[in-house]
Amino acid sequence: MKNLQEATERICELKGSLLALDAVLPAVIQSLSRATRSRLMAAVDAHAEAARTVLLHSDISDVVLATFERDVACNRALIEKSTRPEPAGLPATVDALLQTTTCITTFSAGRVLTSASGFFYRHGDRLFLVSNRHVFADAGSAHHPDRIEIGVHTDPQDLTRYAVVSLPLHQAGLPLWREAADGAGAVDIAAMEIPAGSLPAGAALQAFEASHLDARDEQVSIGDALTIAGFPLGFHDTVYHLAVARSASIASAYGVRFQGQGCFLTDARTHRGSSGSPVVRRRLNDGASAPSWQLVGVHSTRMDMRTRDQTQDESLGLNCAWYADVLPALTAAG
Repeated sequence: MKNLQEATERICELKGSLLALDAVLPAVIQSLSRATRSRLMAAVDAHAEAARTVLLHSDISDVVLATFERDVACNRALIEKSTRPEPAGLPATVDALLQTTTCITTFSAGRVLTSASGFFYRHGDRLFLVSNRHVFADAGSAHHPDRIEIGVHTDPQDLTRYAVVSLPLHQAGLPLWREAADGAGAVDIAAMEIPAGSLPAGAALQAFEASHLDARDEQVSIGDALTIAGFPLGFHDTVYHLAVARSASIASAYGVRFQGQGCFLTDARTHRGSSGSPVVRRRLNDGASAPSWQLVGVHSTRMDMRTRDQTQDESLGLNCAWYADVLPALTAAG
């Protein structure tokens, strides 16, 4: 009876030891480099074959042989799984529009104020962040941030790699952004130059430039389909750090200043956080292998009627988009 009890206790001890090895082995394998894991696989195969030869010529039970083969197979599968190439984020075919757009978070004395959208615009060798003027400052709502944070991808192939860049909004008490204006007054577009040293090493981003403002002999008219890419209510793909897009259409006479201001209307469902989003149109006949984007405006705010009855009348669902053709002059040297 004593021998049976000792044997049972010994079996239980062996089970505990095996469980401990099952916990340690994956951790050890994961700590090895990919090249070392590949060499380990070859060594396991060689040692397993040698052990198999010894076992087949020994007086042991079939249970032992079966257990040996099962555990060898399990260990091989564990090593093989760890040596497979890891997914490299999204494919490089992700639409460039989503990589032109970034989420903007505004701060005052370290306190988060608002979330908005913006996009990159390049004038020569200078890079700018474009958004609405009211994102950077808005006296009407007492919005006076002192800095912003934007996101930038750091690997063009693996979009899970991402960095947050902090940018001050003032220097020596003066704003670092540029505001647009025309004969009718202020335009709700602002651009701030991003110093090259502010971006992380390997920053991977796309930027609009003056050529994207050209319709390339295509007629832009009321009713044309548009896309507004941004971060409504801060919502976005948090794994790959990509904006989302809403479908829209031109809802007022394009090329005509709506109510005398430098904007036109779009028909789209938008939310807070979309301010500063690029408003774009697909160019279909420019000879390119794939349709390209024309930057037509910068989304600003929802439009509505002050006389609308909040109970009986639905929202108009209209938005103000400021014409983007002010960007070359706004970002010119000076």
